[in-house]
Formats: sequence, structure tokens, C-alpha cells
Amino acid sequence: MDQLARLLPYVWRNRSKVYLSVFFAIVVALLWAATISMSFLVVKVLLQGQSLNDYVSAEIKEAEVAIKAAEVKMMKPNRELKQQDRDRSDLSDASHRLVVLHWIQKRVMPWVPRDQFDTYALILGILVIATILKDAAMFIQEVLVGSVVELAVMSLRKDCFRHALRLDYQTLSLKGNSDLMSRFTNDIGLVADGLSLLGGKIVREPLKAIACIAGAFYVNWHLTLLSLVFVPLMAGAFHRYGKLLKRASHHMMERMSRIYKSLEETFDGLKIVIAYNGARRARQRFHRENKDYYHKAMKVVRIDALTNPTTESLAMFSVCLSLLPGAYLVLRQTDSIWGIKLASQTMEIGQLSVLYALLAGTLDPIRKLSSVYTKLKRAGAATERVFQMMDWKPLIKEPVQPQLMPRHSQSISFKKIVFKYAALTEAVDRPPALNDVTLKVVAGEVVVVVGENGSGKSTLVNLLPRYYDPNGGSVLIDGIDIRNVRLRELRAQIGVVTQETLLFDDTIYENIRYAKPNASPEEILAAAEKAHVPKFFDQLPEGFDTKVGPRGCRLSGGQRQRVALARALLHDPAILILDEATSAVDAQSETMIHQCLGDFVKGRTVFLITHSVTPQILEFATRIVVMEHGRLLATGSHYDLLQACSAYQRLYNAQSSSRGGDSLPEFQLPTVKHDSIDPTASHSEEPQLIKFAKANETADDNTVAKSARRKSS
Repeated sequence: MDQLARLLPYVWRNRSKVYLSVFFAIVVALLWAATISMSFLVVKVLLQGQSLNDYVSAEIKEAEVAIKAAEVKMMKPNRELKQQDRDRSDLSDASHRLVVLHWIQKRVMPWVPRDQFDTYALILGILVIATILKDAAMFIQEVLVGSVVELAVMSLRKDCFRHALRLDYQTLSLKGNSDLMSRFTNDIGLVADGLSLLGGKIVREPLKAIACIAGAFYVNWHLTLLSLVFVPLMAGAFHRYGKLLKRASHHMMERMSRIYKSLEETFDGLKIVIAYNGARRARQRFHRENKDYYHKAMKVVRIDALTNPTTESLAMFSVCLSLLPGAYLVLRQTDSIWGIKLASQTMEIGQLSVLYALLAGTLDPIRKLSSVYTKLKRAGAATERVFQMMDWKPLIKEPVQPQLMPRHSQSISFKKIVFKYAALTEAVDRPPALNDVTLKVVAGEVVVVVGENGSGKSTLVNLLPRYYDPNGGSVLIDGIDIRNVRLRELRAQIGVVTQETLLFDDTIYENIRYAKPNASPEEILAAAEKAHVPKFFDQLPEGFDTKVGPRGCRLSGGQRQRVALARALLHDPAILILDEATSAVDAQSETMIHQCLGDFVKGRTVFLITHSVTPQILEFATRIVVMEHGRLLATGSHYDLLQACSAYQRLYNAQSSSRGGDSLPEFQLPTVKHDSIDPTASHSEEPQLIKFAKANETADDNTVAKSARRKSS
């Protein structure tokens, strides 16, 4: 219930509708009790054959007699205080009853026909009208509650989404998309169901029961109190079932998250599933997850199935406990049992019948409440999961007193960086992804970061936009620690093109404009032309307005990369990160991208992460950084690293072999120590690098010519 209480601010924003819904719920409860109470009139007219006018007159005479008897008793001398209190109570009850009867005789009876059939027809007409009014009030209340619920859930969903976007990349990656999607869809849907119950049945049904119990107290409060004996037992049963339901509901929703995960992985990897005939395995996995969910759901079903009969049985015992003594009072024509007074006067069959009807009228609300109890507890568990997400704290913090950050123009420094990826549990101790990395990059350099898989090259560069924060050390841009700068200001200076290009299911135009929403059409077109986008979208039926599909699936890999590059160009970053940006494109697209980069990198600091160093990259690269096992192994020009770094030579020779035969000559490392290259130094070997690239191109041409001559001979 503590978590449900956190929903109150969302509901309170629409409190005027809440007040109206409560008002109509009260109207429903009063009409419900009133229609049940009319059973007394039916008994009088049909069973006892008594005119209502005659009945009211007789009751007035009885009340007058009771008043006189009470007055006589009070005038007797030597009465005990207890007896005097009882006499005063009898006199007060009789006087109040007489006032009510006189009002009924004066205001109501003139409208009641004296004929029994006409009276019965009038009673039925009143019942029909009261039922229509009750149903209309119920409809209005349900509509008001539905409006409040939808508005509250919409606000909650938006707040959850806003909070999720404030979280850092690492936190969201740890939780997983399937878990997040389950909380946003399944869990929030259950929260909406719980709010509907709270505003609808949870308000209306207790009011109906209270109205019936109030009417029963008016008829005979002694017997009504007897019927409440089992209420503590009901409360105890509900409390016990509630604990079981909450735990079972948590397990059930966790299994639903696993079903989402199975679906997500299957459809995201559909090509692999099809290529390796994995449909059977996917079905088996999906079946296992659904079967596991079924077992957890059946625990909830069993508890739910037990709640309803338990509640109804206890409620029926309560009704019987009060009706059995009531029947004794009517049949024995007495007002007490074993000397215990249970009625202010001798009860009639009509009073007993209306008491039974009113107590039975409480059974329907209790039955409905017991049927929604399971849903309410599931909603409570879902609310706990939703607010658990809202309580997640980002690992990346905004600075309390941020520094201003002018456009980058001096240097970028990584100082003694140590970084470990976070784990789901503290028991898991992951090894460092980066260990004591120090690197300085001068503004305007194009730094190529190379290394084997898992060497830490992407992790190092991902510290710049603060996807992660280092566990030790610091990252400085122009001497300013990036942790002291607003995230928005920092990321406004950084452009990113990733290996797995993600485009949104929108037009090419809108995907480019995403980097700068206020850009003019001319700016967008200029960025597209620089990235050679018009060379392919002119062939599409809708040109710039062509929808790219989910994740850009309607475009080729090279086309997606050029759109992503145009997006980065429009952003006009001072720092550009290219993470394997050309690894999944064809040779023509790669050439176009490199041509575009050759012009775009001027005056910007560029980090180009790659597995292979091509001659095209060497044309504009100023320095190469070699990473291995989370450490910065060496940094320098291509030629220097070939001379001094065995790890770089291995990467280069492996790259040469992968390009086919002897197209690139392998390089044999001279005996030079790594210490001859300073990892923190800034180098500029552009003329030498261009010369080396041209030499490689000449070697490629000679090799191709020799191969052709061998084939012709």
C-alpha cells in the first residue's frame, strides 16, 4: 500500500473528477440500500395484506403508547441509575420514531394509494426508477474514474520515460530492454487496473455495504453487531492472502519479463534463427518461458480462487449469526434471549425480512471486493516494480556547480584512467576494462585507435560523451574535467557515428535533422550532400521523404552509414567519434565516406576506432593509438609503430593476410623497444604517412598486374 500511496500525486491532479466520482458512488450506495429496504413494503403489502396507510397509523399509536409507558417508568421512585438510563433511551427512541412517522404520514402517505394492488404497482415503479438512477450514477462514476485513471497513468508513463532517459547508458544496458519494456507495458497496465479498482469498486462497494449496515443498525443494532463478529477473521484472511499474492505476483511479472526477452532476442536475431534452422529451438525456449510463467500464474490463480469462497463463507456465517436470534425473537414474540435484550420492542416478520435483505445486501459488495482483491495485490506488486525503476539512480551525475565549457580548441587528456563495467550484483567482480591509461590529444588531431576485440579501445573513447565515468583518473577537455560540465553542453560538442547505425522509423530528412532540430532545410541538404546521401535517395520514389523503416531496414548498410554521417555533419561537432563506422559497408560506400571525412575532419578532433588501418585512413590520420588488454600500449605514426610495436605489427600483418594473399607485404619487426614511443606525446607525421599510403597503393597495383600476367600465361 505504500507504493500505491505514491500514485496519489498523479491522481490528485484531477481531484475535481475524483470528488465527483465519490459523490456518485455515495448516490449508488444510498439507492442500493433504499431499493433493498423496500422489501419491507413488499412484505407488508403482499404477505401481511396490510395497507401502508393503516400500518403507519398503527405505528404512530404504538409509538405514542411507548412514550407514555417510558414516562410512567421514569416517574416511579427508587429507580436504579441503570434502569433510568434505559428508560431515557426508550423514551428517546420512541420520540424520534414518532417524529419520523408523523412526517411520513403528512408528506408521503397522501401520495400512496389505499388499494393493495395499486400500492404494489407503485412500489415496483419506484424500484425500477431507483434502479435506473443507480445504474446511471454508476455509469457516470465509472466514466469519471476511467478518465482519472487514464490521465494518471499517462502522467506516470511520461515520468517513467523521462526518468529512464536521465539514466546513464550503463544502467539501462544492465537492466535490459526486455525488463524495461515489461515495466512500461505489462506493469503499468496492471497499475491502471489497480487504479480503476481503487476509484471504482474499492470506493463504491464498501459504501454500498456501509449503507446496508447502517440500515440494518436502524432496524436492530443488537443483531447487526452480532453479524460483525467474523469481520476480524476476514481481515486476518485477507492479510495472509495478501502477503502470498504479493510474492507470487512479483515472481509472475519477472517471468513475463523473460517472455519479453525471448521475443526480443528471437525477432532481433531473426536472420540467424532462419539461417541456422533455429525456429524449433526458439519455440522450445518460448515454450519453457511460458510454462514457467504458467506455474507462477497458477499460484496467483489458486490464491484468488481461495479468497472468494473464504470471504463468502465468513459473510454467510455472519448473516446467519444475526438472523437466527432474530427469528427466535419473532417466533417467540419477545425482545430478549437469556435475559439479554436484543430489540427495543418485539420484532415483526417485516422487520426481520428487511434486516435479512440488508445484511444479504452486504454480501454482494463483499463478494465483489474479494474478487478484485487479487487484482489489487497484483497492481500493488506492479506499482512497486514501476517505482523501483523510478528509484534507480544514474551512475552519471550532473555537477552541482557546473563549469562553462567553450568550444573545444586546445587538447583532450585521459589521465590515469581506470574503469570497470558495473555488474548486476556486487558479488560479481569484473576485471578492469581500462587500467592506468594516460593519453593526450591535441585539438585538430585525427587519432586512429586500434586493437583486438576487448582491448578497451571503444571503452576509452566512450568516456568522452560520458556514456561511462571512470572509476579512477579523469578526462579533461581543454583542461576542464568533463564531470564538472553539464551533460547537455558536453554532448553538444561531440558527434558519434557507430558501427551499428541506428536510424529511426522516419524519413531520411528527419533522421538527418535529429542532430539539430532547428536546422534549416538548406543546412540539412548541405550536410546530406557532403555525406553523398543524394547519390542514393534520388533513386528512391519519395526521395528525401522516404521512410527508412525500423532501424533503417529499408536502406543498405552503406546508405545507413551515410545518413548517420550526414547527421553528425549537421551537428557540427568539435569532437567526432567514428566507432568502426565503415566496417559494415561496401568498398564504394567506404570510399565515399572517407572522401567526406577528409574534408570534414579539418579543424576537429577525431577519434576513429577500427580494427584495420587502410591507406584511405592513413591519408588524413595524424596519429595511431594501440590498445591491448585495457592498456595503452603505444602511440605514434604508422611507420613508427611498425618499427617499434609488435602488437601493431601483428594487427597489420593479420589485416594484410585477410585482404588476400600477398596484396599487402607483411612487415618484419626490427628489434626496437616500445619505450622509444611516448604514449602521451602528440605526433604529426602527415607527409610521411601519405607517402607510405601511396607506396602501399603502388604495391597493390603491382601485385594485381603480376597476378593477371600469371593467369594469361
